Amino acid sequence: MLTPGPDHPITIEPALNRWRAQFAGHVIADSDRALILREADYPPVVYFPREDVSTEYMSRTDRSTHCPYKGDAGYYTVLMDGNFAENAVWTYEQPYPAMAEIEGRLAFYPNKIEVYEVDDAAVNPQPSRLAEERRTIAVDEVVQHTDAGAGAAQREPWPPNVEGPPATCDDGGLR
Repeated sequence: MLTPGPDHPITIEPALNRWRAQFAGHVIADSDRALILREADYPPVVYFPREDVSTEYMSRTDRSTHCPYKGDAGYYTVLMDGNFAENAVWTYEQPYPAMAEIEGRLAFYPNKIEVYEVDDAAVNPQPSRLAEERRTIAVDEVVQHTDAGAGAAQREPWPPNVEGPPATCDDGGLR
């Protein structure tokens, strides 16, 4: 186990904006709680909280690697809509103490999964009073709550905005 220092600096900081990962045209990770790890001369890596990633499209592989600064990494393959990205996701489930902040988080190889920063205000605008009265919803929000045909939406369905009929009716069911 090596400790980061002046000869091999590693910093971890909260992302200032929302980050997403997209595969096969679907957003598979969306977080405003991502961490950015900067290590020596390597490109920065975005680590997503596991709960902000659609892991149902991932399966664990036998691949593992070792980093003397972070520990042992496990890998996942992504399969979605017939598209396959082998060992495209990695995680440090028990990183060394200096890297405890990335424990259990998921990172994506950018040559296999598109990882990009998102302007949160553009995809989740704060509605004005007038827009709220008309219940204007951002297109991005609608897309994530809509089933694309695969049987599941990217987000939980919205709660109903109307009440259903009472369990029993005294009027013989006529309305």
